Amino acid sequence: MNAAKLTLVDYGAGNLPSVERALGRLGVETQRAATPEALAGSRAIVLPGVGHFGQLMRTLEERGLRGPLRDAIARGTPFLGICLGLQALFVSSEEDPKQSGLGIVGGSVQPLPKTAKLPHMGWNQLRRLRPSVLLRGVRDDAYFYFAHSFAALDAPDAAVAVCDHGASFVAALEQENVLAVQFHPEKSGDPGALVLRNFVEFARAKTAGEEA
Repeated sequence: MNAAKLTLVDYGAGNLPSVERALGRLGVETQRAATPEALAGSRAIVLPGVGHFGQLMRTLEERGLRGPLRDAIARGTPFLGICLGLQALFVSSEEDPKQSGLGIVGGSVQPLPKTAKLPHMGWNQLRRLRPSVLLRGVRDDAYFYFAHSFAALDAPDAAVAVCDHGASFVAALEQENVLAVQFHPEKSGDPGALVLRNFVEFARAKTAGEEA
């Protein structure tokens, strides 16, 4: 994979520059895509995310990015969703029931229990469910940084790790070429950097296999 082809979907997410810097520290060049034309031909895609589910989906629709994103995923393009970028993969979210998600993963996103301190903001650990591409080499006792009030509480088959905050929720999922995390790897120190590196290596290996 040409490193310059790692594409960050630009829909105004506040953590996009942080993701750029984190990838830059790994020696990975990135490009932003705010239009369908800029997204076309991407060899790997990262959808960063902070904010409101409904606003994300409306902005993707307004910028003509929703269809091209789904098409790229269907073609097998390596994809990494971060935080809200994970939630966007689901069919819907109770944060804005009128807005449909990308529908790549079955099920819906729900609010974390009100019995827990919200938002879930700060460091927490994961419980792994099965072997994971993203978590390869990451210590079992590693901490990751979370900042959210909604999550996928019903773990789909794609879930590779969960986290607990008032309830168990999906912390990482992997479904063929689609990988996603609820935490922020760009804010999670060395463990987060390793997660990003694992995605980049996954994307490079997949691209190399297609070109062979």
